[in-house]
Amino acid sequence: MAEPVSDDGQPISLDAALDLLAHGEIEVQGLMPWSSNYTFLILVVHGELQAPAVYKPCKGERPLWDFPAGTLAYREVAAHLVSEALGWMLVPPTVLRDGPHGPGMVQFYIHADPDDRKAGHCLRDKDDHIWAIDHGICFHEEPKLRTVIWEFGGQKIPAGLLRDLRAFRRRLDSRSDPVTKSLGDLLAREEVEALRRRADQLIAQARFPSPSRYERHIPWPPV
Repeated sequence: MAEPVSDDGQPISLDAALDLLAHGEIEVQGLMPWSSNYTFLILVVHGELQAPAVYKPCKGERPLWDFPAGTLAYREVAAHLVSEALGWMLVPPTVLRDGPHGPGMVQFYIHADPDDRKAGHCLRDKDDHIWAIDHGICFHEEPKLRTVIWEFGGQKIPAGLLRDLRAFRRRLDSRSDPVTKSLGDLLAREEVEALRRRADQLIAQARFPSPSRYERHIPWPPV
């Protein structure tokens, strides 16, 4: 199983990574260029453990007309929770915490070949594991299939992934499930309900969604 790595290149367990991100001291290294929101490269230090990470403060978010202001960081954390609940480990460890520029999301930095970044939001690390990043516009209650990889559109979803989806969907119906409770804290009620609805649709169709002929369906901004 893929694992995030520390500053010296050693693998870190998920629990250790989340503890480091949540409780480590933040040392800002600089502002990352070409980001649509204020995004800082930081070093997180906790005891003898340290690792690079990305910090996106809520007050540095560029307002979007279709999302409430200051909520993008919450969606980044929600995406990590969903990834782990599915057992896919696609989203790097991500937490919500206070930082030098106020509350925001802190996410493990993925060391990847800049020439091997696919569709703008997928990174391949040195172990050939694919990571998915930049989930601030996920979970809207209305369908917004824009920044996806359409090469899979219409193809059958592999049986193993469908099993994961069904197990995750059952968890969403349990109010006592810790993931469901956390999603309720991070997302609006309508967004959680939309997540249930989309999971139902994927399971029923058993195929990856295809682009609509009536809507914009290329990655935006272009990559």
